[in-house]
Parts: sequence; C-alpha cells; structure tokens
Amino acid sequence: MIVKDIEKVKNILDNDGVIAYVTDTVWGLGCLPTSEKAVKKIYEIKHREAQKPLILMSSEAYRLLDYIEQPLSKTSSNLIKEYFPGALTLVLKKSEKTPYYITSGMDTVGIRVPNNPVFKEICENISGHVLATTSANLSHQPSAKTYEQALENMKDLADIVIPDYGYKAEGLESTVVGIFDDEVKIFRQGAIHI
Repeated sequence: MIVKDIEKVKNILDNDGVIAYVTDTVWGLGCLPTSEKAVKKIYEIKHREAQKPLILMSSEAYRLLDYIEQPLSKTSSNLIKEYFPGALTLVLKKSEKTPYYITSGMDTVGIRVPNNPVFKEICENISGHVLATTSANLSHQPSAKTYEQALENMKDLADIVIPDYGYKAEGLESTVVGIFDDEVKIFRQGAIHI
C-alpha cells in the first residue's frame, strides 16, 4: 500500500466528501459519481460554471464502460487500447448510468484512466472504483502541478488532499478528444498528440 489514509479517503467519499489527488497530468479534485451532493460541492469549491461537465476517471478502462454507450466504435476502442492508461480524455455518448448532474445536461461524458500508482490505488479501494473529477484549482486559475500547489488551492475546501508519495504529476493537461460517428474531434491539445 502506498496511500496511508485509504480508509479515511473511502469514508470521506462514502459520506458525500470531496478529495484532491495526484494524477499523471495535473492534480485532480473528485468525488463518487453517485453523490449529487458532492458533485455540487465541487462546483461550489471551484466556482465552476454549471455548463462545464466533470469527467469520469478510474484505474481500469473496463470500469468506465458502463458509463458510456455500447458498442464502442472501432476508433474509440483503438484509442482506449493505445492510450489508456495515459493522458487522453475521450468524450463519448453517455449511457443511462451516467447522471446528467455530472455531464451538465449533455448526452456525452469524458472518460480517462490516469497512469499514476497513487491514483490507481485510490480507485482500487473506493466504492464503485470510479471518480467524477476535474482539476484541483479554482476556475480560470492554473492547474495544480505539485502537492504544495494542490494544498494551497484546496486548503479548507477539499475534505482531504492526499500526498503524492513521490509519484508526481507531469504538469501538462490531458488531450481531450471526442469521437462522434467515428470522426475524431480534438477539444484540447494536451500531453498526447493524436
């Protein structure tokens, strides 16, 4: 076990709490996707516009499949095989399981599998193994790239800022790509070039 407070983290999440954690790109702020109360808290913490959706992240791609419409297109499957885990967020049609309070009322949802051992361990140990997530900073402020920045950004806001235990973020946001009718649309150019 890398993460010392894993039981505490689990309890926070199970009780509508919000956690800040390291990923392979930048620091994240997340909660359980089943907790509308916690999702609202994230929007309040960040002063985030209601029309900006959260994304779903997990330690394994298969855990995210229930949240998106099946069957996957060939292009989506290929991108998942090639870039998960890694710095790619895929925007796909959501399934019934994904609540509209996560997607800002849209019928699409972003999914990602970060490549970071601390993040992976958190996901392996929490209820449902999936986090509804965004970056750990106030809206229109730079993303947190270090534990110190995440602490500064989220002090007294997140219920816990989990240390990175030496597994640091790379500091560049993920590339965000939408797949619609097998067409690839790049929403944000980040760490991965497609």
